[in-house]
Amino acid sequence: MHVDGHCLCGAVTYEATIDPDRCAICHCADCQVNSGTAFGFVVHVQDRQFHLRSGALKVFVKTAENGRVRHLSFCPDCGTRIHAHTPDQPDAFFGLRVGSIRQRHLLRPKRQVWCQSALPWVFELPTITKMVAQ
Repeated sequence: MHVDGHCLCGAVTYEATIDPDRCAICHCADCQVNSGTAFGFVVHVQDRQFHLRSGALKVFVKTAENGRVRHLSFCPDCGTRIHAHTPDQPDAFFGLRVGSIRQRHLLRPKRQVWCQSALPWVFELPTITKMVAQ
């Protein structure tokens, strides 16, 4: 599936080819801290088909809990996370942040990973009162 997206301030824009069957919610501690919330929502970029259309990405290098070195890319102006990948492992998961994709309404998570790190309330979300923004 071909998608396009951007950061919050619009300085970074991109196009990518993703596999919508590889959408995942990640509950690892790194995703919690990096997203500023309870989990990350990512989709796999097929064959590293990610292309910047404008702007430049800043990269933070992080060793994940599993020991894999990941490059976390984000907009240097507004801080929006765009993707994460392992440059020296071409077959490793290349995760594009779903929130930055313009077509995000078409994507649904297919699995949840690192559930042992999930915050205790996260699986109770359907029972929490929902309000319409005012």
